[in-house]
Amino acid sequence: MVSLRGDESVRTAVGLSVRPATSDGARHAPLPTSGPLIDAYGRLHTDLRISVTDRCNLRCVYCMPEVGMTFMGRDELLSFEEIARVARVARDLGVTSVRLTGGEPLVRRSLVELVAMIADVGFDDIAMTTNAILLAPLAASLQAAGLTRVNISCDSLRAERFASIRRRGDLATVLDAMDAAEAAGLTPLKVNVVLLRGRNDDEILDFADFARRTGRLVRFIEFMPLDAQGEWERSQLVTGSEVFTIIDERWSLRRLDDASRVAPAERFVFADGVGEVGLISSVSEPFCGTCNRLRLTAEGSVRNCLFSDAELSARDVLRGGGSDEDLATLLRRAVWAKYPGHAINEVGFLAPRRSMSMIGG
Repeated sequence: MVSLRGDESVRTAVGLSVRPATSDGARHAPLPTSGPLIDAYGRLHTDLRISVTDRCNLRCVYCMPEVGMTFMGRDELLSFEEIARVARVARDLGVTSVRLTGGEPLVRRSLVELVAMIADVGFDDIAMTTNAILLAPLAASLQAAGLTRVNISCDSLRAERFASIRRRGDLATVLDAMDAAEAAGLTPLKVNVVLLRGRNDDEILDFADFARRTGRLVRFIEFMPLDAQGEWERSQLVTGSEVFTIIDERWSLRRLDDASRVAPAERFVFADGVGEVGLISSVSEPFCGTCNRLRLTAEGSVRNCLFSDAELSARDVLRGGGSDEDLATLLRRAVWAKYPGHAINEVGFLAPRRSMSMIGG
């Protein structure tokens, strides 16, 4: 059994030791000092998620309370120059793709400038996850700066329900932003749908039809224990297998096989060739064995898993006069200390102390 919350052993492994603290017999080899970012289980890490802010202009029920959130001060956040420096070091270690997240990344002022700075590093792919409330007027500028594509969150196709789930913003703005993103060339456009039992799970077929009509890649995401309120319960979970069954009974689905899959979504095309959907079953069918991601939080902490509280401070290195080699070692240590899985389904699992908006998706 693997526990993600053996805090002292985790912090020791990440911060002080060059060997991963594990309980499943993984070989305790020395920390690699050259080559790409590989963890103790042989997983190659090529994807860096960069949170640019913990703030958001919405208050989605599965993420934040409507009132009462406390956010970081501006001086706590990494500057664009600091973010770009970490990105350069990560690129030198073999990271090929970057995703900008938040909170809501577009509430960070002058984000287009950061996109341009990251694009100059030379990544193969620069994507962004956004709620799209502020996207439409910026889509063309973001694309011109080097953004490749966007994932847009949209949890209902019914205006009143959208408003009740998001608590702010409106559906029409998000749908218009999807059009603007496609017009700007930020494609393929993916639509992220977090399903909540009894709240929007009766729209599964509506979203499948939306995928067929628009050609957009709709991805159904299981509700994860990362809400700031700490109210997640397994009874709220709509599993990926349930979604598959509902859609497949209406429109036959065919799995897109990919033996080297590292993306979180299982991809399915409709058998008649019209459209595609994805299932992100992080809780019921974890994809930890192929995970290739590490995360940089808005204030500069490096995390190797959404569900682990283990962190290393890149900000301390950046602002303490550390070298690029120091940053590289920090990234290597973070990756090397990664556990084989998040253990959500294990007895004794505890949700991380920081919520999704504070970590970055």
